[in-house]
Amino acid sequence: MNSDFWITLLQFIIVFGFMLFFHEGGHFVFARLFGIEVEEFGFGFPPRIVRLFTWKGTEFTLNWIPFGAFVRPKGENDPEVPGGLAAANPWKRLGVLFGGPGMNILIGILVFSIVFMQVGAPNSSKVAIVGVSENSPAASAGLQTGDLITRIDGADITQGMEQLSAVVKANLGSEIELTYQRNGESAAVKVTPRANPPEGEGALGITMSNPYEPITWLQALPTAGKAAYQQTVQLVTLPFQLARGSVSAEETRMVGPKGMFDIYQQAHQLDKEAPSQPSKTPAVNVLWLIGTLSVALGLTNLLPIPALDGGRILFVLPELIFHKKVPQQYENLIHFIGFALLLVLMAYITLQDFINPIVLP
Repeated sequence: MNSDFWITLLQFIIVFGFMLFFHEGGHFVFARLFGIEVEEFGFGFPPRIVRLFTWKGTEFTLNWIPFGAFVRPKGENDPEVPGGLAAANPWKRLGVLFGGPGMNILIGILVFSIVFMQVGAPNSSKVAIVGVSENSPAASAGLQTGDLITRIDGADITQGMEQLSAVVKANLGSEIELTYQRNGESAAVKVTPRANPPEGEGALGITMSNPYEPITWLQALPTAGKAAYQQTVQLVTLPFQLARGSVSAEETRMVGPKGMFDIYQQAHQLDKEAPSQPSKTPAVNVLWLIGTLSVALGLTNLLPIPALDGGRILFVLPELIFHKKVPQQYENLIHFIGFALLLVLMAYITLQDFINPIVLP
């Protein structure tokens, strides 16, 4: 293994460690905000190397396992401990539990914003050519990657790829006129969409996308929020998509740290290649992956699974609705079993990551 591998591995450990650090930081901030004492905030996982300092009763420690962080609230599982988490008002406990995932989602949105500031935001009303197949009608007409299609058969493109696709589909085998922009200049060409294109190619032989246009920071934030929302919808609807067959089991497979590192490594390689290929977008693949992983970490922790934040939230809800708390010993037992099952699942996922490594399309 060359030095680049070890540098990339170190970067990944730092990046993923900071994701977990911000997650635990969210729990810590809300615990302190609600007056819940925190006994320890650990950088990395035990065993402990050294106690760094103490602030307002919280020990900040450095630990040997560098993959993440942890927060140990006072009385986390014992409602008899005054000033502890389990003894706190249910609304405060709910706030603390949401704090970690919420922080991950917020960090993801901020990272997405940085990406959109660099590459711009997609304009869904316009159409750009990002690929041209050899010996296709588009290639014969002289269309090139980077061309922006502005008109089709005399009509302005105002509804993006859907509008262009509809006109092309309605004129298979018939000549149509496309107006495009290249380097700030406009030109028009005649092209005949194929009724029976080769497998994997369209009627024109082009790959389309929405062009990216520069945006301000204030525009980037809501655009990033929309990206995080779309990721949330995809996660929530994933079981239904899998049942309908609209996505394959391979596309929906879970990954562990090894799988995430494989993806990180490939994104890092794409960023290295980007400067030498001007047709590519700026080197933001790693940044986009970080944002995606951060949002995914937040959403995954909100799943109603024992031992995760979402599972703990489930046990707070009966107290809010029925004003009756689930006996702590039962909750602790269920979380213990859930944690053990999660460890077994993680071991299986990690094994699959080694047997069948992730490869980006």
